Amino acid sequence: MSSAAMHIARTGLDAQDMRMRVISNNLANVNTTGFKKDRAAFETLAYQVVTAPGAASSTESRYATGLNLGTGVRIQGTARIENQGSMNTTGNSLDLALDGDGYFQVQLPGGQLGYTRAGNFSRSAEGLLVTAEGYQVMPGITVPEGATNITIGTDGTVSASVAGQTQPTELGQIQVAGFPNSAGLQSKGDNYMLETAASGAANLGVAGQDGRGNIRQGMLEGSNVNVVEELVDMIETQRAYEVNSKMISATDEMLKYANQNL
Repeated sequence: MSSAAMHIARTGLDAQDMRMRVISNNLANVNTTGFKKDRAAFETLAYQVVTAPGAASSTESRYATGLNLGTGVRIQGTARIENQGSMNTTGNSLDLALDGDGYFQVQLPGGQLGYTRAGNFSRSAEGLLVTAEGYQVMPGITVPEGATNITIGTDGTVSASVAGQTQPTELGQIQVAGFPNSAGLQSKGDNYMLETAASGAANLGVAGQDGRGNIRQGMLEGSNVNVVEELVDMIETQRAYEVNSKMISATDEMLKYANQNL
C-alpha cells in the first residue's frame, strides 16, 4: 500500500503551521503603529496524471474527466492587507498619520531608503525630523532651536513660530511616496518596508494629490488587525491541522492492517 496519503497530509500540516505563524504575527502586532496584517495564500502541488481527460477509453469513446491525483498543498505567499487602520489622536504635534494611501520615506543606515506608515516622529538634537530610531525623515526637515507652535498641514507643509519673526515660518514639506504595487514592498522589520522590483519605483509627491493620502497632525494610525477575525482564522487553522494529523494516523493504521493481515 502506498504512503502517498501520509505525505499529502504532511504537506497540509506544514502549510497550516505556516498559516498559524502568519496569524500569530498579526495578533502580536495588534497594537503596532501603522501595521498592516498579512494573509496566507495556498496553492496545490503538482498533480499526478494517471488518465488525461479526453484520452481514448476505447476505440469509440474518450474519458470525460480522467484521473488526476493531487500531491498536496503549500503556502504560495503572503499578501499584505492595505486597509486603513484606526486613527488615534495623540495630541503630539510631531505624530503624523496618513489618511489614505502612501508611505513616509525614511533614510535608513547606509543611505538605503525605507518606507513606513508609522508616523511617531520626534526632533533630533540637530533639529531634524526623525523616527524613534533616529532615522531622518526624507526630504529632510530642520526645526530651528526654540521654534514653537509647529503645524503640519494636510499637504505636508511644516510651519513654526520662530523667534524674531511675526509670522509663522515655512520649514519645508513632508512628501508621501506611492508605489504602482505597494503589496510588492518587502517587510524589513521595525515598521519599515523596502522597494522591490515587484513594487515598482517610489513616486514621491504632495500628500493629498494623485491618490496619495492626506497627512493628519497629532494622530497615529493604528494596526488594521481585527482580533475577532484573527481568532476565527486561528480556530479554523487549528481544526485543519488536527484533521491532517488524523489523516496521518488513519493512513498509518491502514498500512499496519495491510502489513499484518494481507
